[in-house]
Amino acid sequence: MQPLRQLTLQDIPRMVEINEQGLPGTGKVTGEEMADLLSLSELAIGIDIQDDLAGFVLCLLPKTRYGSLNYKWFNERYDEFLYVDRIAVADDARDNGIGSTLYDQVIAHAEHLACPVTAEVSLRPPNPGSMRFHARHRFEKLGVFEQSEKAVTMMIRHL
Repeated sequence: MQPLRQLTLQDIPRMVEINEQGLPGTGKVTGEEMADLLSLSELAIGIDIQDDLAGFVLCLLPKTRYGSLNYKWFNERYDEFLYVDRIAVADDARDNGIGSTLYDQVIAHAEHLACPVTAEVSLRPPNPGSMRFHARHRFEKLGVFEQSEKAVTMMIRHL
């Protein structure tokens, strides 16, 4: 595994590919939407294995123009937070500690900013692996946010 690095626009096709591997637990996005997310991100890092992006995380600060209803939910309740919009690891790179390495950086960045980390985990459709992952990283459940066919558990990790 290579060191963490900043994501660039050249990573967008691979980011979309990795994101697709996580469906339906991750939200579907186009390359254009991923590029927009990257431009809005406070933290956008990835990890390569043999010069190929194997995992990434995108985090936003409050009050950007991002239109996600989940993000809006946190904006309505908190003045300061680091929102994990997505963390994704390629199918063939899972169970190698990549997700935890990425989250260690997210938590370190949140500590630098002196703010909590927020995220949501899909309940409908269920994503039990992500729920376990977030529990291991000391996230607490805040509540459930229902949206038509979808429902998510809103989570926070205090410092």
